[in-house]
Amino acid sequence: QVEVVESGGGSVQAGGSLRLSCRASEDTWGTYCMAWFRQAPGKEREGVASISPYGLSYAESVKGRFTISKDKSKNTVYLQMDSLEPGDTAMYYCAAATSYTARRCAGLSQTDFAYWGQGTQVTVSS
Repeated sequence: QVEVVESGGGSVQAGGSLRLSCRASEDTWGTYCMAWFRQAPGKEREGVASISPYGLSYAESVKGRFTISKDKSKNTVYLQMDSLEPGDTAMYYCAAATSYTARRCAGLSQTDFAYWGQGTQVTVSS
């Protein structure tokens, strides 16, 4: 089973940028749907973005501000976050899903993802 480790979190002011990295223990391209989720204090975990050979998917709240991408040579998926807002403050998790379909990968339902990292904290101040 794949293992994923996140990095790149930190504290920024509103309007700033951060890039999160998710390094996998194996080549995930084509085998796994890779995604980013986040969970703010007192809120449920929500899907942010996903990537697979079927394409990319984003939550409405981050469209136009966040970009998910991959580097196959490094077994790494990135989440570039621009124009950050205080509402983006959360623990960000990388997740992987096998036996996925285009709809399930794009749907960003946490129950479809079996493999999770420990998370990296993102804090945006106003």
